[in-house]
Amino acid sequence: MPDPQSCYRALAARDQRFDGVFFVGVQTTGIYCRPVCPARTPRAERCSFFATPALAERSGFRACFRCRPELAPGSAEVDAVSTLVGRAVARIDAGYLSEHSVAELAGELEVSDRHLRRAMTRELGVTPVALAQSRRLALAKRLLQDTSLTVADVAFSSGFGSVRRFNAAFSAHFGRAPSQLRSERAGPGLSLRLDYRPPLHWERLTGFLGGRAIPGVERVADGAYHRVVHLGGATGVVSVSPDPKRHALVAEIAPSLLEALMPLVRALRRMFDLDARPDVIAGDLSTCPIVGPLVARWPGLRVPGTVDAFETTVRTILGQQVSVKGATTISGRLVQRFGTPLEAPAGGLTHRFPTASELAQVPASELATIGLPGKRAEAVVAAASAFAGGLDVESGAANDVVEALMALPGIGDWTAQYLAMRALRHCDAFPANDLGIRKALGGVTAREARTMSERWRPWRSYAVMALWASLTTGE
Repeated sequence: MPDPQSCYRALAARDQRFDGVFFVGVQTTGIYCRPVCPARTPRAERCSFFATPALAERSGFRACFRCRPELAPGSAEVDAVSTLVGRAVARIDAGYLSEHSVAELAGELEVSDRHLRRAMTRELGVTPVALAQSRRLALAKRLLQDTSLTVADVAFSSGFGSVRRFNAAFSAHFGRAPSQLRSERAGPGLSLRLDYRPPLHWERLTGFLGGRAIPGVERVADGAYHRVVHLGGATGVVSVSPDPKRHALVAEIAPSLLEALMPLVRALRRMFDLDARPDVIAGDLSTCPIVGPLVARWPGLRVPGTVDAFETTVRTILGQQVSVKGATTISGRLVQRFGTPLEAPAGGLTHRFPTASELAQVPASELATIGLPGKRAEAVVAAASAFAGGLDVESGAANDVVEALMALPGIGDWTAQYLAMRALRHCDAFPANDLGIRKALGGVTAREARTMSERWRPWRSYAVMALWASLTTGE
């Protein structure tokens, strides 16, 4: 986090670049805000600065109802926390502690619960339970202000086991009952706002996703991205489009996904790379004579993520040694043959993608009948078995995940690095063997491309997006 003097200057300027980087607690009001809060700027001596909302809350401050800190972009800095803490936070953000204990979380991470508590307290300043409670209450607050859900639905969607416990926790935390926060402006349906630090190049982002959309599962139309989501046993359609009034996206979510809201919000933020620092990335890459002009031409390039790491892994394997269009065709066949039809298809969305457990049961010979070479069909089944057996490519250390992926049959360095970019959200992945990258760099070899990429660290994933973009526009 910047020093207090820098924080105050950013606060006074309402600098969007620092939104979510720090929060300010105002001692005279007991409220904490985002640095972009439109309220009158307090005097410097009345301000306390915090790296996270949880730290501000631990110090006794309550979230501002005007700038709404729960909507602020998160931190995506490189090596901001250790791998252990990062993996723990990812699971907590997905709602793990709503149904499991800290001891169970520690067991999954192969450490003792005491060690996990100490590590999180040392690096984040809060315990796992305190962080989970902060996340649950933040989600509840935004649901009360942005949707017409009942208080009971808000309670359960936010991870609380009972309405009584929710009412008590919310009232103690915010100083008012949940019913008092209900916004009269909230419209029907379930619509959530996802803030980001500007700029964000929505056309490039959806262009990339649309070109690789799996027929029946996802599509880009009328400037919006639509897809079928399957999380935690819940299935439904999500549509995401830009908010014309704010630096935010708006996600329209099917009611059937209500029970999966916590992991869904996290997945959508990762998919659209909403926690990136475009100012920092562009500043570092701008010094390169090759990538710098491309980044300047398309400000706000993001690295598209995924809401389903297994789906993206299969789609990537299907795309080996074939065109993007060819891979899309094969992916559509796979979904039609092995996916689950929706009860109410809408707008060309007809199926959910098969889960790892489901696809692991399909013989490779049967999978090959959709037009796959035998070895590639075997690679898909092997990947499905690995995911069904617990392979985690979303929250592990980048090098470990790449090694684990490359240990699977049919997955080489290109596939592993591409998945590190999209599924792991690793900002420094680099598929050096990619023909498009080598072409954009002047027809160099993979070794030469890797050498050239060293000056783009730790943002090589963003450099890749810029190089790919140049191929579609003749740059």
